[in-house]
Amino acid sequence: MKKVALIVAGGKGKRMNNTTPKQFLLLNNLPILMHTIMKFSHFEKTVLVLPEEYLQYWQGLCRQYHFNEQHVLVIGGENRFQSVKNGLKKIDDKSIVMIHDGVRPILSKNLLNILIKHSKKGVGVIPVIPIKDSIRRVEGETSKHIERKNIYQVQTPQCFRSDDIKNAYKVKFSDFFTDDASVLENIGGKITTVLGDKKNLKITTKEDLKVAEVFIR
Repeated sequence: MKKVALIVAGGKGKRMNNTTPKQFLLLNNLPILMHTIMKFSHFEKTVLVLPEEYLQYWQGLCRQYHFNEQHVLVIGGENRFQSVKNGLKKIDDKSIVMIHDGVRPILSKNLLNILIKHSKKGVGVIPVIPIKDSIRRVEGETSKHIERKNIYQVQTPQCFRSDDIKNAYKVKFSDFFTDDASVLENIGGKITTVLGDKKNLKITTKEDLKVAEVFIR
């Protein structure tokens, strides 16, 4: 089946306290988003979702850095759910689609292969890593310990058959949808987990960027 990457990069840099959205910040002398796109260079198609106001900015970066990786540009929506929904319109049926955060640039081909290997009809495959810290539920002035044994942190890319995930995204937005797996579950789809990679971090703070600089060397 054709393999397609759907990369969502709708951030506007608020948590970085930076006027430049984090996906455009430099990592090893290249914008983060370019690193991410290159991880899918062996796929048949890459769809990139960006805020409308940054389309020209991105195209300027591509010229500046002579970035020639082929990708289809799509205008994002008011939230991640709508952005993914917009991107899915550019993806063919009967494909394997990886939906990925644009600010996760340190992605191994081994993890991609594992996700593809476990892909099947009606099932989403997602990478997870175990929580190592103690966990507490805090409500007002009270808190309660939560057993961490079966608690995992979810990563992207999340892998689906395109027919399944496109059908799942026909529903209306809900705050319950924190990722693409939750959207598929909403219509009765099943989710399989595979072990993720601790280096596959999501860059949302300046500290994350410093860690990524170490990992990418």
